[in-house]
Amino acid sequence: MKRQVVIGSRESKLAVVQSEMVAAHIREHHPDWDVQLLTMKTTGDKILDRTLDQIGGKGLFVKELDKALLDKRSDLSVHSLKDMPMEIPKGLPLVAFSKREDPRDVLVLPKGCSEMDPMKPIGCSSLRRQLQLSRLFPQTPCKNIRGNVLTRLEKLDRGEYGALVLACAGLKRLGLEERISRYFEPEEMIPAAGQGILGIQGREGEDYSYLDVYDHQESRYAALAERAFVRELDGGCTSPVAAHARIAEGQIRLRVLYYRESTKDWYVDEGTGPAGEAEELGKRMAMDMRERYGL
Repeated sequence: MKRQVVIGSRESKLAVVQSEMVAAHIREHHPDWDVQLLTMKTTGDKILDRTLDQIGGKGLFVKELDKALLDKRSDLSVHSLKDMPMEIPKGLPLVAFSKREDPRDVLVLPKGCSEMDPMKPIGCSSLRRQLQLSRLFPQTPCKNIRGNVLTRLEKLDRGEYGALVLACAGLKRLGLEERISRYFEPEEMIPAAGQGILGIQGREGEDYSYLDVYDHQESRYAALAERAFVRELDGGCTSPVAAHARIAEGQIRLRVLYYRESTKDWYVDEGTGPAGEAEELGKRMAMDMRERYGL
């Protein structure tokens, strides 16, 4: 019988594009396999009138996909790694990481505009982004915005916002790179942990060796370091905690941010280590920051 692989995906256009990228890779290396997508609307996609911290955080974008994996209705799930909770459910490991797309955040202006309208807010729901934007644009407020990338762009072009801040990777994958007005370098706006990487989640006990060629070692190292730092400090999607890794010549450099809401203080640090000890570097930097600043 022809082998079947069912890929679980959110039903947004970006999620489907990303899942199809993984499906195309599997078909290329196994042309005789039957590779299908199982799309679904998650709880996080349905509740758009409240911020994520009010409704339960990142887990609301994955729980339906997790259930499909556990029920064996799907064989793997494709996620934007930045949208995944730092704690992965038992029995559903991350089995592969894509080559990283551009991890930077970007500024997007309304169609036809060359400058941001200072009288209108910047559309942005992430406290990580809002915190860093407050230093880049101290006179311009941020306003929460929910919905997928295309929905947010529609709201922007209707005049509800003066600009948006989005992940460069999503716009590129949607073929919307021309909408980018400005790139924020990681030195001025540290990206979310895992930004630009696709995380492939599987089911314990299954054989995923067919993804060995897909799995990108540098992305794996970066993901392990970034997620370890955030996880160690209990950072969720709404917590202003960020980490971004660069890898060169077998070394990993990790730039991190932590914000203490009780005192309104924020801390930025950098550390380096062997790429093969990426996760240990992330943990160690978190523990050092906790000890140094009494977090």
